[in-house]
Amino acid sequence: MEGKKWRKTYQSTSDMAHSEHNRQKKGGGFFLIILGALLFFIAPTWFSGEPQTGMALIIVGFIVGGLGFYLRFIRK
Repeated sequence: MEGKKWRKTYQSTSDMAHSEHNRQKKGGGFFLIILGALLFFIAPTWFSGEPQTGMALIIVGFIVGGLGFYLRFIRK
């Protein structure tokens, strides 16, 4: 009887540790960094005929990437 009780306790503890270990990390900040970089680099070629729109998208890409950097590395 004592062995079964110990096994049940051990199993629930190990399940908790593994579920904690396997939990997916939040990747929203990393996604925003990539999106901002893409906007920053691609906007000038897509909107070469419209400099105002291209410059606005460069600024938006810089802001989005900065927000992603803040969420990923600074805020914890």
